[in-house]
Amino acid sequence: MPYAHNGDVDLYYDTFGNPSDPALLLVNGLGSQCINYAEPWCEKFAAEGFFVIRFDNRDVGLSTKFADFAPDLAGVVKAKAEGREPRVAYTVHDMADDAFAVLDAVGVARAHVMGLSMGGMIVQTMAIEQPERLLSMTSMMSTTGDPDVGQSSPEAQQLFMSAPPADRESFIERHLAAIRTWGSPAHFDEERLRANAAAAFDRCFAPDGQARQVMAIASGSSRTAALREVHVPTLVLHGSEDKLVDPSGGRRTADAIPGARFVLLDGMGHDYPPAYWDEIVHLVTEHARAAPV
Repeated sequence: MPYAHNGDVDLYYDTFGNPSDPALLLVNGLGSQCINYAEPWCEKFAAEGFFVIRFDNRDVGLSTKFADFAPDLAGVVKAKAEGREPRVAYTVHDMADDAFAVLDAVGVARAHVMGLSMGGMIVQTMAIEQPERLLSMTSMMSTTGDPDVGQSSPEAQQLFMSAPPADRESFIERHLAAIRTWGSPAHFDEERLRANAAAAFDRCFAPDGQARQVMAIASGSSRTAALREVHVPTLVLHGSEDKLVDPSGGRRTADAIPGARFVLLDGMGHDYPPAYWDEIVHLVTEHARAAPV
């Protein structure tokens, strides 16, 4: 299996399409494995002329886990409230470095990047820290880290903060409950969702890894000021029905980045059902082709 390396961190990745085509790096969200960028979706991007790269973030999937670091979100919140540096296993900046390590592993100097949810935070950080390596950026269903935007609905917050599932069946049921709460209302396909959740559980079940990723997000601060200095061509996508990350987070992202385009996807929640794949592929492809080489 192919792995990239960032120090002691091993990062599983795979690719689609022709390596001579412009690269498109796909960055996952919280607790999400690379298979959430389903193969048919990746093939659609490849058919548009991209060399598509997907990978498992640290602490999920087939990438390195930080099992020796016990999750402690309350400790992070308390440290920030007291003005102290939170103790975390890693930060979003480290995860951005992971993404660059994946590009290095496949020999790509510059790439188009697309990140969903936490992945949007990661690609924003990539654009802030090493903009010369990005041809374009798409930040989807994400936010800037400002506390006044991108907040969850009360129902979504309650479910998100509840105790994690402990076995395969409860994992599947939690996934269904999550999509009912913050997914796309018109595209709730229980058979598809059960199959996706089962495949994710069978590949890797790592609830503590997701908890440590939450800590990485919570330990960060607003990116808005830094994003105002970003000149990477940027597309910001958000679903109108997103209850986990309110669309105000996407609007703030687009407002902060000079020249960014904001597109609100009608009826989409905090998920990416196949009904939206063609529209997303079209928007990202159009955006990437318009970016200067």
